[in-house]
Amino acid sequence: MHSLDSVSELIQDRRRVLQEVVGRSLSIPEGTEDPPLSSDHREHLLDELRDLYWNDLEWENVTGEEQMEGGSIPELIFPGVLALTRGLLLTEVPADSTTGAQPRPEVVEQFVGFLAERIIKLRETGTDEPGEEGDRGALELRMTEGLLDRVLMEYHRLSPEDVGTLEGA
Repeated sequence: MHSLDSVSELIQDRRRVLQEVVGRSLSIPEGTEDPPLSSDHREHLLDELRDLYWNDLEWENVTGEEQMEGGSIPELIFPGVLALTRGLLLTEVPADSTTGAQPRPEVVEQFVGFLAERIIKLRETGTDEPGEEGDRGALELRMTEGLLDRVLMEYHRLSPEDVGTLEGA
């Protein structure tokens, strides 16, 4: 496990970059406390996000179908992760909905921590190996970094048009 300081620093750095790119402070989503989210339910939702991450990542590693010149697009590689992220941040529902919106940004924030920890691990070990394993680690690192940025964009309600490309930022 990596130190909370290094995880926190990575997240702060990515938020700083986003803020510099958009030229304004980042909004913080409001959550709901009604009904309160039990720790078991919060962990279940976080597990769902992590499982979707691993499944989407493995699918891309097996198929390579979203490989593009110039890099990967998180929306194509991680559709399940991003759909659940948007669902956890949903603040409005259709008028005919039987339930109101119950945004859970705290779960997304925990997932951001998971992604940051994964990036740190990939930076430390994933790209040091020779050959195919090193290539796969480097690819996973780029894909996970792109996903972290995309999840932060969803969290802070930034559109791709607001941000543009973050490659190399």
